[in-house]
Amino acid sequence: MRWKVHGERELYHSDWVQLCLSEIEFDSERREHHLIRLAPSVGIVIVNDRDQVLMLWRHRFTTDTWNWELPGGWMESGESPAKAAAREAEEETGWRPRSIREIGYLQPIAGITDAEQYIFLAEGADRIGPPPDAYESDRVAWVPLAEVPGLIRRRQIVGGVSVAGLLQLLTEREPRGEQQ
Repeated sequence: MRWKVHGERELYHSDWVQLCLSEIEFDSERREHHLIRLAPSVGIVIVNDRDQVLMLWRHRFTTDTWNWELPGGWMESGESPAKAAAREAEEETGWRPRSIREIGYLQPIAGITDAEQYIFLAEGADRIGPPPDAYESDRVAWVPLAEVPGLIRRRQIVGGVSVAGLLQLLTEREPRGEQQ
């Protein structure tokens, strides 16, 4: 059943997020529904020739947890998803990705947000120096692809873009030396 939207009003707005209240109708009944509008974002899986993935070990204050994440972030106005992925990788890791291609797209929590997340793969990267945005993570490391399933199971990789991107990569190729 398609919901009918009768109107929407903004409750809060910043450069990153907009909170709205929509008046919707379904089953012949009108209701209010909160909705979060976010700018599009990107994530990038960078794999080297040793089947290692470039990841960031970072603290998220919102959940007070430390986890491994892929490089990524918000797209800038007028920026293509691929350009945003390359820029974010370079800013957060100090590595410039090669041969970028899109491998996924997702809308997390589509019932409450219109967020769009684009996921890219780069086969290889060139070190350009220390990350310009060093505050983004505690460390940047090449993590063996064979360890990724265990890291996901142990909740050491939990971000939606990171999990989706890594699982997509694992379905497309089997890492060399994978251990069961």
